[in-house]
Amino acid sequence: MIRVRFAPSPTGLLHIGNARMAVFNWLFARRHKGAFILRIEDTDVARSEKKYMAQLIEDLHWLGITWQEGPDAGGQYGPYLQSERLPIYNDICQKFLDEGLAYRCYCTPEELEERRQIAKLTGKPPRYDNRCRRLTDAQKKTFASSGLGFTVRFQVPDELLVFDDLIRGTCQFDMSLIGDFVIMRSDGTPSFHFAVAVDDTLMRVTHVIRGEDHLSNTPCHIVLFHALKQRPPQFAHLSLTMGTDRTLLSKRHGAFSLTEYRKLGYLPEAILNYMMLLGWAPKDKREKFTIDEIVDTFDINTMSKAPSVFDQQKLDWLSGQYIREANLERLTNLAIPYLQAAGFVPPDESQIDRSRLRAVIDATRGNISYLSQIVQEADIFFKDTIVSEKHIEFLSLETSRIVLSLFLTELQKIPAVSPEIFQDILITIKKETNIKGKGLYLPIRIALTGREHGPELYSIANILGIDVCKRRIERFLLTQNK
Repeated sequence: MIRVRFAPSPTGLLHIGNARMAVFNWLFARRHKGAFILRIEDTDVARSEKKYMAQLIEDLHWLGITWQEGPDAGGQYGPYLQSERLPIYNDICQKFLDEGLAYRCYCTPEELEERRQIAKLTGKPPRYDNRCRRLTDAQKKTFASSGLGFTVRFQVPDELLVFDDLIRGTCQFDMSLIGDFVIMRSDGTPSFHFAVAVDDTLMRVTHVIRGEDHLSNTPCHIVLFHALKQRPPQFAHLSLTMGTDRTLLSKRHGAFSLTEYRKLGYLPEAILNYMMLLGWAPKDKREKFTIDEIVDTFDINTMSKAPSVFDQQKLDWLSGQYIREANLERLTNLAIPYLQAAGFVPPDESQIDRSRLRAVIDATRGNISYLSQIVQEADIFFKDTIVSEKHIEFLSLETSRIVLSLFLTELQKIPAVSPEIFQDILITIKKETNIKGKGLYLPIRIALTGREHGPELYSIANILGIDVCKRRIERFLLTQNK
């Protein structure tokens, strides 16, 4: 059975680049009817925080990602927090020491840094020189009795290591250039390399799907798998995600974290869809699809080796498509908190005119990419409009005043607005004045909303109601006549 894992560190909010790794692991598991594991790598005590773990679990669930094993789901290969697995790492580390696969290193950080600098100056690779591997028994005994702190290093075999990557093909590394690496720190916590190899072994992980920034770590992991008498999993190193300026994705390229995108009001299905486009595309070249539509066709071997580019404008376009197609009731419920924060609707939801609110959401959804934008788009329905100096000048033109006067006259003849009635009013004005196009629509739109663009004019008039429409037109005409 195929088993994959996503193993984030809870040292901050889950950003788009990391979440993308979770998405492709999850998608791969679904494609092959396998298991998806969430494992939290929290051995960095200084930076790991429980609030970040809780937030990333919440964000992944919001995105629609589910797992069969994890801190909140349990499972037969737990615990799934590395901080709760320390006895496991210690036992295996001791086994490596007993078998001569690892040794204690008493080199201080200052000594290590000095040797690195000397290696650089002499043109040698700045790797550990394996000095403590060659300690005599007498030297080991002296160091042990001195009470000095030590790390534990793994003895790296001097060999050419070759493996096949599902995305990058055949990869090879000269292990003589790597040097013996730390598997247990002086504070008794495991190194990243050691914890990953041990956990992947004990959790029966069959495929490791991660970013290409981990490609250079893979040879260290493979030799550890061999030491654990475990066949290494299949590796697939995904290309990293860049900004449009071709630099690594960071805060300046967008909202960055899933939490921030949630707060802005993006729909999760839009974010999920877009992340699946970063480095992969369905054969029919579609850009909008559901997860169920691609599960049967996804092939990790077709992932691009080139960096994917995160384009905020494309995400906004895609998100806008989902908003326009979303269930209106769901969209209304999601929009309410933003409108409440703006003071447009009552804090008590039972006092909200939901029928009118649904009409507002339906009228404005075509102009937004995420729900927090609803406040700006919908304010024309909740507060008086402000007409700019430029627009006042336009409305002062004789043709504009004629259109508005006739529009007001027609409004005074009817008790309510319907699409047919509204259209008849515009036809009447056009016949009487021979004014058409923008000259006809724009004065009405600006007088009612203070804007040149927005929802359909009929929708605006219908939501505002006859009385408000008349009041806004009258107020402007009276001002012009003074």
